[in-house]
Amino acid sequence: MEEYKEIMQNKKGKVDVTPIANFFREEVKQQITKNCWKPRVVAFLTSDDQGAIDYSKWTKLACQKDGIEFILKRVERVDLEDLIIEANNDSCVHGILVYYPVFGGMMDSYLQDVVSPTKDIEGLSTQNRFNLYHNIRYMDGEAATKKCVIPCTPLAMVKIIDNLGIYDKSLAMGEHLRGKTVTIINRSEIVGRPLAAMLANDGAIVYSIDINGIIIFQAGKRYGTIKMSETNVTREEAISKSDILILGVPSPNYKVNSDLIQDGTIVINFAGCLNVDESIQEKSILVPTIGKVTIAMLERNLLRLFNNQISNK
Repeated sequence: MEEYKEIMQNKKGKVDVTPIANFFREEVKQQITKNCWKPRVVAFLTSDDQGAIDYSKWTKLACQKDGIEFILKRVERVDLEDLIIEANNDSCVHGILVYYPVFGGMMDSYLQDVVSPTKDIEGLSTQNRFNLYHNIRYMDGEAATKKCVIPCTPLAMVKIIDNLGIYDKSLAMGEHLRGKTVTIINRSEIVGRPLAAMLANDGAIVYSIDINGIIIFQAGKRYGTIKMSETNVTREEAISKSDILILGVPSPNYKVNSDLIQDGTIVINFAGCLNVDESIQEKSILVPTIGKVTIAMLERNLLRLFNNQISNK
């Protein structure tokens, strides 16, 4: 994007992702207006977590501006399963969003599979995760008419990296990030692991770090598979060799030592707090927040699900 040309040339500065979010939201809005569509999302919130409450408000505002009906329901967690099933069976509901954690652990994994894959706006069901990890692009196989959805936050970061001009489109599909090293400090099933797989599928070598250690993600020998391997590379070594560093530790006490980060590195932060000193922008490219693009990807996913559903009628 032209907005980032100077930052990318200088290889330092702070990136405001608003233009990226606006681009995708405008695409969504135009499709809705042109086709007179009325897509509807039902979102379930079971906690008093202020972060989730704020995010739901921002999402609702964005959806309303772009022609999407966003219904937020504050519910008791013990009632959530029945309410999800009710939304699954409601033909007027096109996307379902749940603000996790609800119970935590395996119970939340179970709830992710209660949501119908056809309305799974976050792409967290087993079927959608399987499709992502095997690079399956369509939900209906060879017919190739119903596109899969990808988790919103990982997809947002891929779109940010792409719009910063890092993807080399002169290379073959699956190799656009060939020669790039990425370190992700987060291996959650919702963000870190799917993001590692997506970037590996695009040709990068990805160091995936969590409290249990480091795993390397690379594209597998067979198309659509991911090779994971153990490594003796330390956390510090991985960070220092990275072209792209992605931070997602939900603690204000966690900070990466800026001295480890090489000049010109793209540093993307998706934690609710900044995992690096803001002065890093004086020598590297800092993307401090991505929430606006995440909401845009949620809207984009919804339109995919909406299209898939109306094609059945």
